[in-house]
Amino acid sequence: MAKKDKGSANRAKARRRIATIHARIADRRRDHLHKITTRLVRENQTLVIEDLTVRNMVRNRKLARAIRDAAWSEFRSMLEYKAQWCGREVIAVHRWFPSSRLCSACGTLQGKMPLNVRTWTCDCGTTHDRDVNAAINLLAAGRAVTACGAGVRPQRNSPGGQSAMKQEVSRREP
Repeated sequence: MAKKDKGSANRAKARRRIATIHARIADRRRDHLHKITTRLVRENQTLVIEDLTVRNMVRNRKLARAIRDAAWSEFRSMLEYKAQWCGREVIAVHRWFPSSRLCSACGTLQGKMPLNVRTWTCDCGTTHDRDVNAAINLLAAGRAVTACGAGVRPQRNSPGGQSAMKQEVSRREP
């Protein structure tokens, strides 16, 4: 289209052709999101997701296109309204909850960890994959919300007691 003369019929045809291609891609993405969210809502009673600020994440120049193509905001909104239709529950864990830095075995919190660290070993001797560990911690946080009814926020030193996540009894066997 850049090589067509402005105002020409060929430029108008090229513009329509590009618009149909973009519309087809958008329809495929939306269809894929509908299929995934419908399957997730039908198969699960409670869905636990992380409350991410997509607006701030898009500022990263290297990841911006991939984040926008994934359509996380649209995925979340579809998940929420479909869960409401089917009587399911969607729990959004607070964005500052240290899900990938918190040891799922012993509960110790690691220091700052850059994104290029994909695996790490805790002081208790457990080696964690960052994403799997985050998924386990998010599941535990979602169960704590379901059991205790409290919101999930980062752990703080509270003089009155423990957070809701620490009150649930662990069912793991050593």
